[in-house]
Amino acid sequence: MSERRIVFQGDHLWLCAGALPEVKAEVSLTLPEGVLVERVAEAEPVPEGVEALGLREAFDRLDPEAWALAGRAYQWLEWEAGHRFCGGCATELEPGEGYSLECPDCGISVFPSNTTAVIVLIGRGEGPDREWALARSPHFKPGVYSAVAGFTEPGESLEQAVHREVAEELGIRVHHLHYFGSQPWPFPNGLMVAFTADHLDGELNANPAELEDARWFSRNDLPLLPSALSIARWMLDAAVAELERS
Repeated sequence: MSERRIVFQGDHLWLCAGALPEVKAEVSLTLPEGVLVERVAEAEPVPEGVEALGLREAFDRLDPEAWALAGRAYQWLEWEAGHRFCGGCATELEPGEGYSLECPDCGISVFPSNTTAVIVLIGRGEGPDREWALARSPHFKPGVYSAVAGFTEPGESLEQAVHREVAEELGIRVHHLHYFGSQPWPFPNGLMVAFTADHLDGELNANPAELEDARWFSRNDLPLLPSALSIARWMLDAAVAELERS
């Protein structure tokens, strides 16, 4: 990718040291900020000097601003691919203002939407005895643990989603929820909303349908952690830094 041009091949992002080569794009669109986004056929050979990386792998290779731009481009490509026709009259949609698509027949405008997920860092104990509940998903890289996360359900508040996910995945209850921040998460079109919380009661028990393992960790025995660009890592780093200041 470059400042003004992004190329995807399937769900892989093209990276190279210089300017990206010209391509025969299957899909081409321009982000509202003027960045050209192209997608080439998966059967096309990757040009010499170009590396094709999945967005997750690129997470550790790009700075936060560049990765966020690539994620936004990917989300828009995927959204447009799944919204070609009007839901009211089945007419093919056309580009509208900004990120929207418009129906030339009935005038309906359609806008991209995010799938909201919550992530929560749960702590217990005080001072040097402080511990955090971290879990391991089978989808993580070997040895990596992270805060518990899950999607919100229809009609559910963010706080209700936190309590439900914690109970379902860890078998415990929490209280003292505090909003930490949010991060766009393009897998495929998510918005991750982060909270911290304190353990209220219950014994940690990983749900085998969701997790491989869950444990309490102190700052001196932390496992492998998520990428430094993820909000899960930001929460953990902030919690450890606060503990070290106290």
